[in-house]
Amino acid sequence: MSLRNSYLFTSEAVSEGHPDKLCDQVSDAVLDAVLVHDPRGHVACETLATTDFVILAGEIQANIPKLDYDGIVRRVVDRIGYNREGEGFCAKTLKTDIRLHAQSADIARGVSSDTSLLGEQGAGDQGIMFGYACSETPEFMPAPIYYSQRILEELARVRRQGEEFAFLRPDAKSQLTFAYENGKPVAIRQIVVSHQHTEGSNEKVQQVVKEALKRVLPAEFLTGILWDKVNSREGNLYINPTGNFVTGGPDGDSGLTGRKIIVDTYGGAGRHGGGAFSGKDPSKVDRSACYMMRHIAKNLVAAGAAGRCEIQVSYAIGIPEPLSFAVHFFGTGKVSEEKVEELLNSRKVFDCRPAQIINYLGLLQPQGWCYEETASYGHFGRPQFPWEKLNKVDELKAALNL
Repeated sequence: MSLRNSYLFTSEAVSEGHPDKLCDQVSDAVLDAVLVHDPRGHVACETLATTDFVILAGEIQANIPKLDYDGIVRRVVDRIGYNREGEGFCAKTLKTDIRLHAQSADIARGVSSDTSLLGEQGAGDQGIMFGYACSETPEFMPAPIYYSQRILEELARVRRQGEEFAFLRPDAKSQLTFAYENGKPVAIRQIVVSHQHTEGSNEKVQQVVKEALKRVLPAEFLTGILWDKVNSREGNLYINPTGNFVTGGPDGDSGLTGRKIIVDTYGGAGRHGGGAFSGKDPSKVDRSACYMMRHIAKNLVAAGAAGRCEIQVSYAIGIPEPLSFAVHFFGTGKVSEEKVEELLNSRKVFDCRPAQIINYLGLLQPQGWCYEETASYGHFGRPQFPWEKLNKVDELKAALNL
């Protein structure tokens, strides 16, 4: 994100019915089903969806009974709302192709404490992971992505209220452009929402979206929005700007697991290591280490160490110790970045070895949440997830003399 005093920044989000997000949810539903039977199971499940067709592919190594993968697919698709025959993608009529097989023994060897090089669980792959937090919102998330996600959550809630809103279909996108002054969001300059709907209902969609925006977005950010100039060149509010969005979901565009990594994280405000989350068990540091870095960054900002915090960590496959940490406060720090890096390397407050992350965050046996739940509306900034807990603030204040 820009370090200038005044600038615009934009983030987008997609709904649970977006074809890529649908695939993320199916992949994570498979992961949940495996972990119920074998919390130590290894999963790397990819999903592809197109017109009335879903394929599962990837690797599973677990002590589990034969799972009804076809049933998992149909349950997720039905829950999302693709359950009307004749619309091109429907839980009842779609076909599935299951191409899951055993995990590579070479990979399994590196992430098992019994067979890894150093006698304890190693990282599931090499790579870099980032965590980010800032003081822009009470949830320590960047405002553009946080409020873009909340808009779509609200529209999904409305869609499920009953027949009155049956014209709303599951696929949707939102996008917010915020104006920043002195590093703080001060106003929304542009709003874009595209929402799938039934034929002839676009005017009703506009009204529902306007009402949802006013409920979700803080009033102080909306003073410059021109509500009466929707889709006008003179305006700054766009709702289905092409005029129609009837064909959507996997019937309108194919979907694939892992294609919404910026939507999943910080909307472009923080850097990204490149690895996707969904369909991967927590031995994959692409997922678990990103969750841990978010947890650390959020606790650091809450402790007053900085107004913005980004943490990078790196790993080698089969090696438990992180290879490096890099902390960036973007000029907002109240303590040196080097001091925080020393603290992370010491393990005194946080232990970032894969097995310790998994145990600390309870990633093998989720309590009060599930992985399928993470796969829509963002992995961060939602209080039900353990990596969002602010349970290390006092320790950090003491360790860093804050």
